[in-house]
Amino acid sequence: MTSSPIFEVVAPGMLTTLQDQGRWGHQHLGISPCGPMDTHAAAWSNRLLENPGDAPVLEIAQGGLRLKARTALWVAVTGAEVALSVLAEDGQCVRQPEVWSRFPLLPGEQLVMGPARHGVWSYLAVAGGFAGQNVIDSVATQTREGLGGLDGKGHAIARGDQLYRRALGPSFMRGAQTPAAYRTEWDVSVLRVRFTPAHDYRRFNADDVQRFIDAEWQLSTLCSRMGYRLEGEQPLQAPPTRRWSLGVLPGAIQIVPEGYPIVLMADGQTMGGYPLLGWVHPLDRARLAQRRPHQKVRFELCTVQDIQQDAARAARFFSGAVLR
Repeated sequence: MTSSPIFEVVAPGMLTTLQDQGRWGHQHLGISPCGPMDTHAAAWSNRLLENPGDAPVLEIAQGGLRLKARTALWVAVTGAEVALSVLAEDGQCVRQPEVWSRFPLLPGEQLVMGPARHGVWSYLAVAGGFAGQNVIDSVATQTREGLGGLDGKGHAIARGDQLYRRALGPSFMRGAQTPAAYRTEWDVSVLRVRFTPAHDYRRFNADDVQRFIDAEWQLSTLCSRMGYRLEGEQPLQAPPTRRWSLGVLPGAIQIVPEGYPIVLMADGQTMGGYPLLGWVHPLDRARLAQRRPHQKVRFELCTVQDIQQDAARAARFFSGAVLR
């Protein structure tokens, strides 16, 4: 970790946390993986700065972040569509960078992130990666379980916090942007989400499975880092809840007793007793994470081989970033 802070937090926004690729391999202890909600956008923020795939980044919910630079450095912002402004020490706006790009900051300048116009989660990376307290193989912030983050106790970023980086980044780079083909599309009226059958798929009535696939579901207001709950015109007739719970992971599609799906997200629990219909493709879970309440989703079947090939291709593209 560098000895001097690189940022002072002027305003943390609604929820800003430190995230790396996550705390994988400890679910048998009841510890959720955590990590970024939109793994694609988070990986791109590091790629723009030529950081390792596991470099910690800031995840910002709904914008509103304001940071004051303590040194000259390069940063990148990806994810939700927000207005970015760089203010000089006298408060004057000196430039307005674009999301999905990297750009420099000078000492004393403030980076101001407006409210999210589209999407939910933004990612801010710094050349060299942010520093945090490694707890159980990760600095990922898990507020519910009190793990990771700046202090190792799972606290979200707060006003007045001093942010450090774990390694010095390059002092000079050229401006760069993520190609348009790799950015999130905000004008999709109904998001297509691929899934593969899970343990209880064949326990569901065939008509209910087809109804699940044919229906247009919409996100409810009950969405968080733990899970995204969906609503529809007609609930499913789920099979009885099993006597013993099963291990679950982010992307699990559970059907709650009311007959509606809930997709587990980054902070989801590690055991579940609700019927398990399927597993969401990890790249589509990243897209789902950026949807807002009342936006629509449709599900379509894919194979395990599809998921494996896509995940391997993404891992190669991001040079070691694992998109789970």
